[in-house]
Amino acid sequence: MPVIARTAILLVISNAFMTFAWYAHLRNLNDRKWYIAALFSWGIALFEYLFQVPANRLGYSQYSLGQLKILQEVITLSVFAPFALLYMHQPLKLNFLWAALCMVGAVYFIFRS
Repeated sequence: MPVIARTAILLVISNAFMTFAWYAHLRNLNDRKWYIAALFSWGIALFEYLFQVPANRLGYSQYSLGQLKILQEVITLSVFAPFALLYMHQPLKLNFLWAALCMVGAVYFIFRS
């Protein structure tokens, strides 16, 4: 499997954990003290790092830091959009499309020769 595919898969898993760590407490722990939510989020974030660190080490063997960052941002938004729609029940807005098109442009410019 190509390095870019392995890196992307690890980053998707990493971002799934991180998205839950950052935002799920808004739905699930809204009635608890903030520090309870922070401890809960830190516990989830540990798993994020267990995938993110190997992903970045692997990706950095063939790609620049800027390329890795853009890849990570695209994956973050790709994970966040379904999370926001399906888990947090946020409405789908046309602005999501425009933001996605901007990210496609960023990918083009950072990966072109």
